[in-house]
Amino acid sequence: MFDKQAKIYVAGHRGMVGSAIVKQLKDAGQENIIVRTHAELDLTDQVAVKDFMQQEKPDFVVLAAAKVGGIHANNVYPAEFIYQNLMMEANIIHQAWSTGCQNLLFLGSSCIYPKFATQPMTEDALLTGILEATNEPYAVAKIAGIKLCESYNRQYGTDYRSVMPTNLYGHNDNFHLENSHVIPAMIRKFHDAKINQSATVTLWGTGKAMREFLHVDDMAAASIHVLGLSKDHYQSNTEPMLSHLNVGTGIDVTIKELAETIQEVVGFKGEIVWDSTKPDGTPRKLMDVSKVKALGWQPLVSLKDGLTDTYQWFIDHQDQFKSH
Repeated sequence: MFDKQAKIYVAGHRGMVGSAIVKQLKDAGQENIIVRTHAELDLTDQVAVKDFMQQEKPDFVVLAAAKVGGIHANNVYPAEFIYQNLMMEANIIHQAWSTGCQNLLFLGSSCIYPKFATQPMTEDALLTGILEATNEPYAVAKIAGIKLCESYNRQYGTDYRSVMPTNLYGHNDNFHLENSHVIPAMIRKFHDAKINQSATVTLWGTGKAMREFLHVDDMAAASIHVLGLSKDHYQSNTEPMLSHLNVGTGIDVTIKELAETIQEVVGFKGEIVWDSTKPDGTPRKLMDVSKVKALGWQPLVSLKDGLTDTYQWFIDHQDQFKSH
């Protein structure tokens, strides 16, 4: 895959995806992985990122750092979502080029696609329609990241690639009751209701919206796979200004089906109540993943197994979430 001594910088190594990528790189025998905590390096600080990249001069960069959150967080903190993500991307991608790094992988999001994109969403749906309003600032930042990579490739001949994950879940997720994504929020709600012996759990929306979910270990494997592809192989399935790849399972479920599966995994015996005054978000988000599969990657973790694994991780680490 990579030379064992290759210097690989993983930005966002404490996040859900970044930590999974670091673990799999180490398990594969990579011996020279560079990481920095937020306290050690503020990725929105242009001068700090420049100094760090000039000092370390990585051979590969994985840009998994991002400010992320669910519908509530995106609605309440739009300025933070667009500013912080734009600054991190611009600083890291530009300084990677500036220090001679030819290989970079940028992690985006499925929310880059229009709200009413044809399902399943193909890569060429990008920029063909209006975005989902609740996460437009975040989506615009992620689209900018893709275009940064493509523009540096066009002008400077770099090999910067982008992968767009569907909804992710797994170890090291954020289980905050208000600022988390749908799976950790549901796990937390059902668990708390089970412990408190509550009769009901109230969930947002109607339950009819459809979503696709990918375990973070599958996403990490896909990221490393795509980063390790030869330039010719990668370019055989992409275009210069349409170079991103969707990563998902290609299978979706209704939020109601998801909730019932999590209810079973957690062991909550009460009733689910749907609050239809709250937003559903995009009606459906399913990725066409034929391109990345043609490049030799396949997901391995089923939704039920992944949810069971994630709930166990939450049980083992729940003390760190008790304050929120």
